Amino acid sequence: MNRIIGKTPFYAIAAMLFAVKTYLVYRFIFDLDIENGLQEIILALNPIATSLFFFSLVVWFKPEKQVKYTRRMALIGSFILYFNVVYFRFFSDFITVPVLFQTSNVGDLGSSFLSLLSIIDPLLFIDVVIIYVLSKRVSLDAQPVLKRAKFRAAVLSIALLVGNVVLAEMERPMLFVRTFDREYLVKNIGVFNYHLYDIALHSKSKAQRVMADGSEVKEIEQYTEENNKSKQPSDLQGIAKDKNVILISAESLQTFVLNEEVNGKEITPFLNDLVEDSFYFSNFYHQTEQGKTSDSEWIVDTSLYPLSRGAVFFTNSENETSATPEIISDYGYTSAVFHANNKSFWNRSVMYDTLGYDHFYSEEAYDVNDENSIGWGLTDKAFFKQSIKYLEAMEDPYYAKFITLTNHHPFNLPEEEQSIDKYDSNSKTLNNYVTTVRYMDEAIEQFFEDLKASGEYEDSIIIIYGDHYGISENHNKAMSQFLGKEITPYEHVQLQRVPLIVHIPGYEDTSTITKVSGQMDLKPTILSMLGIETIHDVDFGTDLFTNDIEPLVVLRNGSFITQDVVYTADKCYDRETGEELDMETCEPTKSQAQSELRYSDSLIYGDLFRFYSTGYQEFEEKNKAN
Repeated sequence: MNRIIGKTPFYAIAAMLFAVKTYLVYRFIFDLDIENGLQEIILALNPIATSLFFFSLVVWFKPEKQVKYTRRMALIGSFILYFNVVYFRFFSDFITVPVLFQTSNVGDLGSSFLSLLSIIDPLLFIDVVIIYVLSKRVSLDAQPVLKRAKFRAAVLSIALLVGNVVLAEMERPMLFVRTFDREYLVKNIGVFNYHLYDIALHSKSKAQRVMADGSEVKEIEQYTEENNKSKQPSDLQGIAKDKNVILISAESLQTFVLNEEVNGKEITPFLNDLVEDSFYFSNFYHQTEQGKTSDSEWIVDTSLYPLSRGAVFFTNSENETSATPEIISDYGYTSAVFHANNKSFWNRSVMYDTLGYDHFYSEEAYDVNDENSIGWGLTDKAFFKQSIKYLEAMEDPYYAKFITLTNHHPFNLPEEEQSIDKYDSNSKTLNNYVTTVRYMDEAIEQFFEDLKASGEYEDSIIIIYGDHYGISENHNKAMSQFLGKEITPYEHVQLQRVPLIVHIPGYEDTSTITKVSGQMDLKPTILSMLGIETIHDVDFGTDLFTNDIEPLVVLRNGSFITQDVVYTADKCYDRETGEELDMETCEPTKSQAQSELRYSDSLIYGDLFRFYSTGYQEFEEKNKAN
């Protein structure tokens, strides 16, 4: 060992140690899917190429500084890798630059963050310790000082990086165009090069707004008019004219828990009954990405896609928008959001003004104490109970959105609050999840009773929707046990379904609607029910109660669902059976899906609504004119 340390440049030893650790993280923590031998070669090559490139930069310093900077390089690199590991454990995703700017959220993570830590985590820094110990025995004479040696180190590291990229492009053509799939990028170029690429993308997106001139808006308007705008009136058009709209964003609620039991007890007894007395959309998908709840808010209010990186609530909070609260304010509506969390979380205090909300009842509006707090803050039952007085004080008609909190990762609920047994699987997360879902179900039931007692129920429509998934693919083994089937890529897409319940008090003609739909469709549906029609607007949703538009739900990662097919992970499936189909069946719709994502990104990154005036009119006025 002394002979090796004495004769080998220290940066090379450190690079190899770091590369081995990185490979093990890729293989056994990120658990990146390897489909063939070339992918395995690339996965082994990229940590070596990347480590050697970054560590070899120290050769341009004096020998004594080479050792010092090598130690620092190992420590910094280990922290970057570790932060990605912790982030991946919950989101099954990798950190982006916009996420790093969301530091105001960190203070509110609490137990959710602590639950992501693991007993094996110190092992991710063992190479740092070894490198530090070895650095005390390094011979400075063995460190590169000649220009020729430095040049050789640079050429070798660059050659390995170029070779990595060439192999990646051979295995995955147009790799750098597929920016919506971060796992493919990390698998092919490594997490560190991915971060550099992400920085370049972030800089490019910032430049887009400066360069935008609005010329693209007409093309986007024509596309949405041809593909998303219904020509036939809905049967429920205007049914809620001048009525109050109450939205309940149900935290982490997925469709798979409805009508399911644990040890003979229903997980969601109230919602199961409510479905029978409402319009229920059984194939309704969330379309969120890294922004999670804030993404769902963005989608529901604007009918635009979230970004593939970060959250619009942070990255583009000053943009001009065409959001539901702003639109309906012209028709006498006041609007409010009720959410008992810090008002700066997800930058809501800024973004709600942008969207046109009149009031935001944040944590400051509630009596929050140790007795009525669980997990992330105020319990859902206390939240709804304390909100009623504010709702009663609002001027009719109003648009009120309630965002629940208790059913949030890590889904911890004191035993005395549990009304159902935990599920029994290898996943603590899924086991706890059923108890907090049940708690939220009880809270919503109580809220309905309070709405009736306060007189707010009869003259309102109430819409309940899941905001995003609660159980990530890291828990596929437990989910396979719960569902009684293997979680294939097709089944993973099916698990992105969240409930949508549209409840209209006094309306008896209710039903379960099986057509494919998504959060993107809520804005045009609500406006239609209120009797407000688009004259000209740019969005990607369709009124859910019309049938002349072929349903299409596009997920932010490029997957999509139609009435006939599911496309995901470069494979095409029959939507009903899950049988794999020839890719040619999905190709035409794949092109449309990619166009929608591209158009939506252009609207956001270019802030194109500042060049565009939307228009609406009431159906009655239009009909009279005709």
